[in-house]
Amino acid sequence: MAGKPFFRTLPLDSAKALPLWRQPVALLFLMALCMPIAFATWTALLNNFVIEVAGFDGSDIGWLHTVREIPGFLAIGVIALIMVVREQVLALLSLVLLGAATAVTAQFPSLGGILMVTLLSSIGFHYYETVNQSLQLQWLDKKRAPQVLGWLLAAGSGATLVAYGLIILTWRAYDLSFSVVYWTAGGFTALVALYCLFAYPQFEAPNPQRKQFILRRRYWLYYALQFMAGARRQIFVVFAGFMMVERFGFDVHEVTLLFMATLVLNMICAPLLGKLVSVFGERMALALEYVGLTGVFLLYAGIYFFDWGVTLAIALYIVDHLFFSLALAIKTYFQKIADPGDIAPTAAVAFTINHIAAVFLPAALGYLWLVTPGAVFVLAAAMAVVSLLLALMIPRHPQPGSETVLQAALPAPAE
Repeated sequence: MAGKPFFRTLPLDSAKALPLWRQPVALLFLMALCMPIAFATWTALLNNFVIEVAGFDGSDIGWLHTVREIPGFLAIGVIALIMVVREQVLALLSLVLLGAATAVTAQFPSLGGILMVTLLSSIGFHYYETVNQSLQLQWLDKKRAPQVLGWLLAAGSGATLVAYGLIILTWRAYDLSFSVVYWTAGGFTALVALYCLFAYPQFEAPNPQRKQFILRRRYWLYYALQFMAGARRQIFVVFAGFMMVERFGFDVHEVTLLFMATLVLNMICAPLLGKLVSVFGERMALALEYVGLTGVFLLYAGIYFFDWGVTLAIALYIVDHLFFSLALAIKTYFQKIADPGDIAPTAAVAFTINHIAAVFLPAALGYLWLVTPGAVFVLAAAMAVVSLLLALMIPRHPQPGSETVLQAALPAPAE
């Protein structure tokens, strides 16, 4: 049995006796490193591949992104899967699916083929992210969680940076094809995930997870924060980068360099931001994020209304990314207020809530963008203000029974 760790379960407390490289945190870091290799490569090559090879037009790319977001909206299906598959196994199998689908992307250079592999890779990505968030909150000690989550963010940024750097250095130098790059990146992710599947024991958290749909009234603030975070993310992801190309004429290498600059800063700052959450608490960290994002989005709007220059746009893009790193405080807030058995099903519900806006917001705001682009960022600033008001409802020390400042202000019940 000892020679077949894949078939062995191990209580989380007993895992401390394992070598450091086989402990739960090491597995979280390996997954954080290997996922971006496939996903970042797929993202970096996507637009060139679909235009140069598949001949996509604007309508086709719109359908692709719609299909890509469907699994995120349906992440609640994870609850059904964990009834028959352990979370750790599901996370790694999802990574295998993401890697395999990325690897074969170039073999299906048609609208139908690309939509099919995009759907498969998106299922892998979104289901991995859902279960990974649950595992992080179950496996990490509450006191260490913010800083470890910061280190995990930094590790993911580092892996993405490596993927981008290798593409820039080798694409033209070795005249690589889309097929070679997709097979290499996707195959790497799939192989690392398979290695983890067999090399690590199945870690058994002390609190069994409820395998049913859960929607609790006392988690309402967490749900609201997740919804607003998803809405703001869509505006940034869809329109901030688009602005750099449409308004300032950035070429592919300039956009990639901008991505790389943000990644380097995230690698440096994410652990520090995690420490900030540990020291000052979730309310202060999220308030700082939302005040900062309000200013960033208003300045974005000013670029259109007052014709401010490209230097400000670049600075805002980088600062925007740094503020979004503070969103890890939403995870640790939930970790502190949750019933330990609720973490897995609530992670699935929250991931679905986070993606509600992805279904309609990009298309709807696309029409507003055609009329007045600056108004899109004014709307984003308003969303950041709403998020700030929600964040201020988090107690200084959240816990079950004290999920918001309203509960925290109530007198303790008589014993």
